[in-house]
Amino acid sequence: MLARALGHGLKAVVVQFIKGCSDTGEEAFFRVSPKLKWHVMGEGFTWETQDAERDLLTARAACALVFTFLQDESIDLIILDDFTYALKYGWLSTDEVKTALSNRPEMQHVVITGRGAPQPLIDIADTVSEINLVKHAYQAGVQAMWVLSFNITH
Repeated sequence: MLARALGHGLKAVVVQFIKGCSDTGEEAFFRVSPKLKWHVMGEGFTWETQDAERDLLTARAACALVFTFLQDESIDLIILDDFTYALKYGWLSTDEVKTALSNRPEMQHVVITGRGAPQPLIDIADTVSEINLVKHAYQAGVQAMWVLSFNITH
């Protein structure tokens, strides 16, 4: 969706809620676009930080930034990467998020990623997709890296 939006000359923003470093391949690829702003707002996975209070404050700061983007009519697409975890862990209120999403500019598109989206968020969404984990290299001790990915259809 990001590639499609940028390809059509639309202005986009990505806000990453969990990832704490700025060296992902997708960021490196897309950051060169003058129509994109990329914000790495997390400090790493929650099981790495082990500081619930700091995680809460970090998520609240990221959300404050997102709320300003949700009021900016010049932004066509906002991608909130790993955003559902901020709701799952109670760092953000589902009600405040629903209100902000409902009051955004009419043609502004928002994509929210992450597992375990709360039902009220699913209820207001236009499209909901779920990817189920069948097997992950991390379970075998393989650390994160670029990955060759393929789809298997049944």
